[in-house]
Amino acid sequence: MKDDPENKKPADKNRVSRRDFVKTATVGVGAATLTGLGAANISAAPQSRVKWDRVADVVIAGAGASGLPAAITARDAGSTVIVIDENHDIGGHAMVSGGRIPLGGGTSMQKKYGIIDSADLVYADHTSNKNPEMRFCDRDLVRVWADENAATFEFLVANGVKFQDVAPQFMNQGTVPRMFVAQKFSDNLEETINGSPGSGVVRPLEKSARAKGAEILLKHKLTRIVREQPASGRVLGITATVDGKEINIQAKKAVILATGGHSTNVDFRRTWDPRLTEEYHVAGVPWSYQNGDGEILALGIGAAMWATANQTVEQGDTLTKTRHIGCKYGYANLKWNPESPMFKQAGASGLTVKTFQDVMLVNHAGMRFWNEMDDTFAFLDACFSTHGSLGKNGKANGGGPIWAIFDADAVKREGWNTQPPDVDLNGFFFTADTLSDLAGKISNPYQYEPMPGKALEESVAKYNSFVDAGKDADFGKPTPMHKFQTPPFYAAWSTPLVHDTRSGLRINTKCQVLDMRGQVIAGLYAAGETAGGFGLHGLPRVTVFGRIAGREASGVKS
Repeated sequence: MKDDPENKKPADKNRVSRRDFVKTATVGVGAATLTGLGAANISAAPQSRVKWDRVADVVIAGAGASGLPAAITARDAGSTVIVIDENHDIGGHAMVSGGRIPLGGGTSMQKKYGIIDSADLVYADHTSNKNPEMRFCDRDLVRVWADENAATFEFLVANGVKFQDVAPQFMNQGTVPRMFVAQKFSDNLEETINGSPGSGVVRPLEKSARAKGAEILLKHKLTRIVREQPASGRVLGITATVDGKEINIQAKKAVILATGGHSTNVDFRRTWDPRLTEEYHVAGVPWSYQNGDGEILALGIGAAMWATANQTVEQGDTLTKTRHIGCKYGYANLKWNPESPMFKQAGASGLTVKTFQDVMLVNHAGMRFWNEMDDTFAFLDACFSTHGSLGKNGKANGGGPIWAIFDADAVKREGWNTQPPDVDLNGFFFTADTLSDLAGKISNPYQYEPMPGKALEESVAKYNSFVDAGKDADFGKPTPMHKFQTPPFYAAWSTPLVHDTRSGLRINTKCQVLDMRGQVIAGLYAAGETAGGFGLHGLPRVTVFGRIAGREASGVKS
């Protein structure tokens, strides 16, 4: 089979090597920041040595759900704005998101449905000791976020975002209903990419930003943040690459980093959890990658990270169980449409599992390891287990692939189509008439050792005995219902996915980036998943702080 293009180790575009970190991410890096990485040999790029190709008051890296609000508020404040984005189109992860925006505090839509809310109640809900997902947040950031909830909702509406006109729903962090869902932008998949409601957030914001005079430069990759001195002075602008050429863009007022998180950068994400090796794919890919560019470059000029415990708190959607099996990207809330312009890269839509009673999950060694019905972090931790490996081949970290095993009867019960475009035959879905043959066919870039046919046969036989007994004696799956005994047999990729980036650069309530001493790095701001401190999932965090960043970077008093 073909090598995997996303995480192939020799030329992984998302991997940060020691050499690359020093060479490309640290122009203007302070020696104290990179002790031991040869930082003393790195020279600064002072203003006198930079030839600026373009200039704007505010320069924004990232045209997603934080960068676009930042651009609009900066333009509303009278600043000239240039936005760059590495992708060929705007929107980032938000484009293919569910468009869910739980903003409260007394929005117009809440009032329409008789919901009484306040900023104080929003703050209390997101700092409650009863909410473990919010346990490690910076409460100053939560406070300003809560205060800006209602204003941000009205800002979205004023800039063209339309919401489904139905009563709001509760979210895990809410004692009152706050969640409204955006309307899909159009029926044109060239515009919406996958027909997701998230398009109804970013496309209107893009239209508004352009109409107000923000310039958006696509296919421009951020490669450098220019600061006056290696670890002091103002941030003066950025360098981006486009078509293999460098372009220097001066920021007369500020640079705003809104490049997204670091979830697709394998080496960088392993800073927080060494288990998250290359076999764990990312929701939102292949449409948008979160390579940690903004974070890494900011660290290179002295910035600090903040509230990093949010990245590993075992709550929420930092990691998720696969819902669509037999494909590379099986995130529960994103199923790739075969008509999408990105479908060729996505590879398959996946088989949506109605009930995990219809599958048995095994590890790379063909052994069952946990209750398939569980979707908590206990299940995810079991997936990341060593599974008996002694770690002799440099693969002690990570857990390896997880495969869903099922038979022809399960296919009928679920109503699955076991052919493309629903499944990816290029290493993520296999079939055979015997279990032993099935194990022998499994070949995948992350399947580092062949699956023993005997082990798989024994696992299925044992599971079938639990069905006869009406009790799972190994892992407590509630009343196992179905045997796997009717050929053909199937193995479908069912490995967990990485989702949220919930840690990032240290910012204050004005979205100014801070260094390790808690001092402001003048002229540098961050928002969205690039910024740390508040480990909240999704669009409400990134839109609010994007709006704050654009306003504050323009020097407007709140």
